[in-house]
Amino acid sequence: MTAPLKIALVIFEDIKRDSARVYRALVTAEELIESGDDVTVVFDGSGTESLAAVLDSESRLHTLFERVRPQVRGACKLCARSHGVLDTITEAGIPALSEYKQHASLAALVREGYTVLTF
Repeated sequence: MTAPLKIALVIFEDIKRDSARVYRALVTAEELIESGDDVTVVFDGSGTESLAAVLDSESRLHTLFERVRPQVRGACKLCARSHGVLDTITEAGIPALSEYKQHASLAALVREGYTVLTF
């Protein structure tokens, strides 16, 4: 038996531009979780708009998102504010990450031993 992987999935993609890429990130997270791996998900840049979109129960990705939600570390605070979705995200109970100059720290993920996959 191999040791569990430590994978951080960072979603930068705007769901309006490429919903398949956002889907692929979420389904990859789900696959890794089901395999018993250590998974964390961060929404950054335009990906904060994707997070706001999948929080909507009418989104076709909402059910998939809810399955991986326990592993969502949060969303970049500065980016969420810039994209006009900070209130939506924080009202849903998703942490606003601001470890490095009001941005989510990707370096922290690396320091914690995560392999970072970007979508």
